[in-house]
Amino acid sequence: MRRAVLWDSSAILALLDADDADHARAVAVAKRIAAERRPSFITNYLEAEAHALLLRKLGRAVAREWLLRGGLPVVRVLPAEEQRGREILARFDDKDWSLCPLVIHSRPP
Repeated sequence: MRRAVLWDSSAILALLDADDADHARAVAVAKRIAAERRPSFITNYLEAEAHALLLRKLGRAVAREWLLRGGLPVVRVLPAEEQRGREILARFDDKDWSLCPLVIHSRPP
């Protein structure tokens, strides 16, 4: 079984922004993921985060086009996963973690 790829908002920005310092690397990784036929997804948290980032960095047209036609399946965060993510944040007050990746890592295997 191929491991699925969780796309982060910064990777989406790098893929879409030719002026991004990581653009070439993002394109190469995206091609490799496609060649390996690995499933890709984002969470509803990351979808909102990526849309806001694209809006700020690339403008309304690109952000809107990506949101409406982006093509990545969206996995909805469950309330229990959200709560687990909050519990992780509460335990590690020395970390600058975002809730976005923590909720997906809170999903049972």
